[in-house]
Parts: sequence; C-alpha cells; structure tokens
Amino acid sequence: MLRAGHVVALCVLALLTLGVLMVTSANMSVKTVEGPQQSFETSFSSILFSKTTAYMVLALGLMLLGSRVPVRGIERGLPTGSASDPARGMGFLILCTIALVGFCGLVYVPGLSRVMNGAHRWISLPVPGLQDALSVQPSEIAKWAMLPLIAWYAAARSMWLPQLVRGLFPALVAIGAVSGFIVLEDLGTGMLIAGVGVLILLAGGARFWHFLAFLPIALAALAAAIITEPYRVNRLLAFADPYADPEGIGYHTIQSLVAVANGEGFGRGLGHGLQKFGYLLEDHTDFLFAVICEELGIPGAVIVVLLFLTLMWAGWTIAWRERDTMCRLWAFGIVLTISLQAAINMFVVTGMAPTKGIALPLLSSGGTGWMLTAFSLGLLIAIDRTQDQERVVFADAPAAA
Repeated sequence: MLRAGHVVALCVLALLTLGVLMVTSANMSVKTVEGPQQSFETSFSSILFSKTTAYMVLALGLMLLGSRVPVRGIERGLPTGSASDPARGMGFLILCTIALVGFCGLVYVPGLSRVMNGAHRWISLPVPGLQDALSVQPSEIAKWAMLPLIAWYAAARSMWLPQLVRGLFPALVAIGAVSGFIVLEDLGTGMLIAGVGVLILLAGGARFWHFLAFLPIALAALAAAIITEPYRVNRLLAFADPYADPEGIGYHTIQSLVAVANGEGFGRGLGHGLQKFGYLLEDHTDFLFAVICEELGIPGAVIVVLLFLTLMWAGWTIAWRERDTMCRLWAFGIVLTISLQAAINMFVVTGMAPTKGIALPLLSSGGTGWMLTAFSLGLLIAIDRTQDQERVVFADAPAAA
C-alpha cells in the first residue's frame, strides 16, 4: 500500500528530474554543431554528466539517508533536564542559537566569504579532488536546523509555552537572533525562518495574543531592514509599478512577466525559450518558474503546482497522524517551509509579490538547497515510516501500566 512517505519521495524525484531539465535549458547557449545527431548526443551527455545531475543524485542519496534517521526519542535523548524543571532546555536553546548565529557569521570571514552581487550569503569550502571550492549558503542550513530546534523546544517546554516570560519569550529571542542576523543579507530567508518558527510555536500551544504584543516590534524591525537598504526599497517600488522605470528597477519584473506571457497556452517548447538568452536575469535560480511557463506553458506550470500541492498534502497527512509532539511539529515545520517558499517564489515570478530572492524548492539551481531540502523531506519520510511503531508503543502502554 502506498504510504504518504512514498508520495513524498515520488514528488521529490519528479521535481528534481524536472529541475535538472529546466536548469539545463535555462543555461543553454547558442552553439554551432555539425549535425542533428551530434547535437542530440552532446545535449544528452551534457545533461547526464552535468553538475546539476550530480546534485540531483546527491540530493536523492541524502533523502534516502534522512529516511533512515532514528527520529523517535530525540527529545528524550537530549540531556536537558527533567520535565518538571522550570529551566529545562534553556541552556541547550542558548547554545544552539549561538552556534547558528556564529555559523551564519562565517559569511563575513575573509578567506571563507564568497561575495556575489554585493551580498555576503555564501562561503567557499575547498574539497579535495574538486577543482572548484564547494559553495555553501549558511542561511539555508540555519533555515532547516531551526525547525527541529523550535519543535523540540515547544515539545520539551509544553507546560510553560502558554506563559509569556518562561515559555514563549526565550523561543522568540532565539528565532529573532537567528532570523535577524540573516536579514542583514537575506531578507526573504530571514522572514521565512521567523514566520515558520512563529507558526510552529502557535501549533505547539503558544497563545496568539502573546504574539500580538510583539507585533509592533517585529513590524518596526522589518521597516528598518527595508529602509536601510535602498535595493529593498526599489523592489517595493518596482512591485508597485514596474513600468515606471522599465529599464531600471522594473526591468527584472517586466522580463519575468514577458517570459510567462510568451508561454501562451502550451509554451514554446522545451529549450526554445527566448528570455533566458540575456533578457531574464537569474533565470536558472530564482526565476526558473518563468522559464518553465515560457517553455512548457500552462501544462508545465500546472504540473509544478500539482506536484507541490501533492507534496504538501502528503506532508500534512504525516503531521496530522503523528502523536509524538516534537515529530508532529517538526513535520509541520518542514511542510510549512517548502509550501511557503514555493508560494512566495511563484508569486514573485508572476508579479504578485515583491522580489525576495527565494528559490523554488527542488527546482531552482542550487546544490546546497537541493540537498538540504531533500534530506529534510527524508526526515519527514522517516517520521511516516516509524508511525506504526509509535502506535504500537501507545497501544501497549496501558497494558504495561
């Protein structure tokens, strides 16, 4: 019988396969060849032995590895004190928060930092045997690492979570420290981490009106993050009216909309898009969905949306059936992260949201993003795979008592 975890794995495989094809198409360049047969062989071999395909294989391997991780009992296995201890887990939360902020701070370390387009978002790690250094985005790792941390906190301190000072406030400080540091260079990812963290806490039992008390502070911080960076202000202006400056701040949005419109009904055909040839910037990363719309048309866009909806449905099913608090909130966070990230990216590409710099999960080019997303979904599969074992434990508990 097909389980929800199997559906997740199939969706990941389909999205990664489509991602390899579309990233390769977006990276196409005009080249003279000596015949149609040689052209086909060159194209096929370039896809099969490309770096993108290697990332796909690694991502699938990490998903398999994640599906075998023993996710049960992580909360009980951590040395965080007894359930009745008012300070339970506080030291662990502080230590993890400092570690994540410090790791994200590596983007400013000379020799490790890799600056692209004026942004400090990547670090370069030399790997023996590879000619080029491995590029890693610490904010991506922090994004996925925050999910089990906040889920564990909500489960371990569920007794105090409805209280503002002893329950909610420490978690908000941790979320604010990590997401706030990331916002310095990456507003979209920082906001995504903060939003998902807040929703996990609400699902874990925090009170909604407690969050309202911090809402003015959050809005003021967001306004400051936008106002202090002129390019973020320009993104809002371009969203309001891209045609006010079509050759300046509105250029990117206009070219994305042109690509979507060029797809018309059934697209121009795989590999036959025009906007990728120097018109649409970031066509293989943040704006890959525009290339999909141009080349595959409405059917291609619908397939992408349906794959994400199916993935979301399977993830919600796993989270809904879960009895272990930490695993349930962890699964909830994984599904939320991918769903929100996909929705934001597609809204940006179609001009329904300001440009955020958020990639389309499992489709947009990015080795770190593909591998970490696939590994996290593997953990979701592990939660689903072991749910029957958890039910046996719950069923046997009264008899053992």
